[in-house]
Amino acid sequence: MPIPLTVILLLVAGILWRSQKKAMVYIGQVVLGLAIMLLVLLSQSQISYWLTHSLESRFNVNHQAIKGSCVVMVLGSSNMEKPGLTAVQQLSSTALARLSEGIRQFHLGDDCTLVVSGFSGGQQPTPHATLMAQAAIELGVPQANIIKFDSPKDTIEEAHALQQQIGQQPFRLVTSATHMPRAMMIFTSLGMQPQPAPSDFIAYQGFWWRLDAAQLLASQKSIHEYVGMLWLNIKSMASN
Repeated sequence: MPIPLTVILLLVAGILWRSQKKAMVYIGQVVLGLAIMLLVLLSQSQISYWLTHSLESRFNVNHQAIKGSCVVMVLGSSNMEKPGLTAVQQLSSTALARLSEGIRQFHLGDDCTLVVSGFSGGQQPTPHATLMAQAAIELGVPQANIIKFDSPKDTIEEAHALQQQIGQQPFRLVTSATHMPRAMMIFTSLGMQPQPAPSDFIAYQGFWWRLDAAQLLASQKSIHEYVGMLWLNIKSMASN
């Protein structure tokens, strides 16, 4: 997470700068430079685009009709609970992008089942899966065609929950394009047959000189995925 890391580096630099020792002051200057460089580079358009596009370009948008039995799995994201808003309006932009793509995939097959997932996060009374299901109903999906997994806390738990439900049956997997490579690793490692349907594409090239908070967020999401895939590979090697 670039912003917390930058704040930590700035605090460290400030502490070192107060030292009476020239060596500590010099190290503080170096740390300060690293903090500024980190924030600038990850907010810069070309750096952010390079980090993000390399993930998003691995899987194309899925337009193929679904033949035979049809299951569409939409991985959970986040939401806010606010009285007076519809379920659709309570979803985060990421969750809404995933759900809208999931509904599009739902209509590419006959008599499909839409699977939504996500726990409450410990801070809200309503599980994320429940709001996703309510939003899907608001957008025209029959309630009888929706399955909710309201206990999984991450993608690994979502994969295990779906495996218990459908076994090795092929299914459409919907998640953010940056998250899709890691999600595919997780589902295929269980012997499942996901068909990728990425959504929520966030890589874009802006002006090279403009530092943008959206680019910083895209860099953060991408770094999170690279670290996650590295950790999966380490666990896989350790288990072998």
